Amino acid sequence: MWVAETGWVAAFFAGVDAIRLELLLFAGFWFCVGALDELLVDGVWAGLHLSGKARTPVLDAPLRTELSQPIALYVPAWREARVIGTMLSHCLRTWPHRDLRVYVGCYPNDPATARAIAPIAKADRRVRPVVVGHDGPTTKGDCLNAIWHAMVRDEIASVRQYRAILLQDAEDMVHPDALSLMDEALDNADFVQLPVRPEPQSRSTWIAGHYTDEFTEAHLREMIVRDRLGAGIPAAGVGCAFSRAALARTMERDGRTAPFTPDALTEDYELGMKIGRAPRARPARANSNVDDGGKGGRFIRVRAADGTLIATRSPFPHRLDAAVRQKARWLQGIAFDGWDTLGWASHPFELWMRMRDRRGPLVAIVLAAAYLAFVLTGVLGAAQWLGWYDVRELPGVVGWMLVITTAAFAWRALVRAAVVTREYGWEEGFAAVVRIPVANMIAIIAARLALVRYTRSLRGEPTRWEKTEHDFHPAEHAT
Repeated sequence: MWVAETGWVAAFFAGVDAIRLELLLFAGFWFCVGALDELLVDGVWAGLHLSGKARTPVLDAPLRTELSQPIALYVPAWREARVIGTMLSHCLRTWPHRDLRVYVGCYPNDPATARAIAPIAKADRRVRPVVVGHDGPTTKGDCLNAIWHAMVRDEIASVRQYRAILLQDAEDMVHPDALSLMDEALDNADFVQLPVRPEPQSRSTWIAGHYTDEFTEAHLREMIVRDRLGAGIPAAGVGCAFSRAALARTMERDGRTAPFTPDALTEDYELGMKIGRAPRARPARANSNVDDGGKGGRFIRVRAADGTLIATRSPFPHRLDAAVRQKARWLQGIAFDGWDTLGWASHPFELWMRMRDRRGPLVAIVLAAAYLAFVLTGVLGAAQWLGWYDVRELPGVVGWMLVITTAAFAWRALVRAAVVTREYGWEEGFAAVVRIPVANMIAIIAARLALVRYTRSLRGEPTRWEKTEHDFHPAEHAT
């Protein structure tokens, strides 16, 4: 063919072939590293299961019907008029404990949310609205700090102090046993994190569904491993409780008048990592960036007597743009800002887990390289079929990398399908495998946005609370 005889066509496809080879080498190497990392977690998890240390127990005795000491629940709210009333009403019915006080933060320029809170506060004296002293949105940490200052004023006025601070969001649905479970767990810990159970949404099988897959695997496997190894327990910002004594020590060490970092995107993660590292894994050194004076943190995974997982049920974003913004916020706060604020660690288990926490941007680059290599393979295959170019045979090392990564992908898909099936049934377990490319695409787009935002923050752009607005609450559809 005349096309094949033109030198520039052959040169063009030879260049494409060379680029594909470099992409395959790059992606294959990091996929192999990632596969080894995940297999190590799987190995520890399997060992813990065989020893009985990773199994999810079922409550065999009743929990406390009242709190051992008063606990304050913080609920920051910005443009949550649609769900905050339902959330508070359900929470107050589900947790009738007399010593629970619910502090709800809102903003002067969000009157709709304030109006939704008002009748609930009037009907139940346990609810305490807190209006932030300036317009929103600022950051979640800033709103939480405003709640903290209001709580401290109440403590001074009532001459009593709260034992712990519990965090929930306006879209959350709490479990009846969660509050009592955390109260008991705080007897031996300074920070407690319960699982998060994303709500399946029929209107968003792909976008909202991928949160189901990721949280189920993380909170059934990785968090168990972290807890048993004594590594830092990251707070999810919901379904978690901090002892007031630990918060006071953190404030003193950081030289602050409130516990939450006001300009952080993931203030909950940072606080959990500072407080939640088990004492047995802490290095005995000064100037540590963890709370060395307390009892550390625990991840508690327990089933109630009726078999339900004691967890926070949450609806996650069902639109692509909202999911990308949320994932970008997490990536920036954990991978970029976390590197700056928390640094690294000398203990091997802690170092390992911080590297896993901050691998998101690298994973996105590797995934992008792999998908591009896949597209170029298709282009080269078409060129060969048309007789324009003879594709070069891949080197043996690349072939072995492809075999290893394919096997690793199949194993990861099997593990994900198994854990999701266990919690949600086989339909969701099958969908979890099909959703893997969707999760990868969201991760790639979010990593680019996170890098852009982090660069802007380095130039002095202020941090803002770019959160997801919610249009339904799980309690409205609970069965």
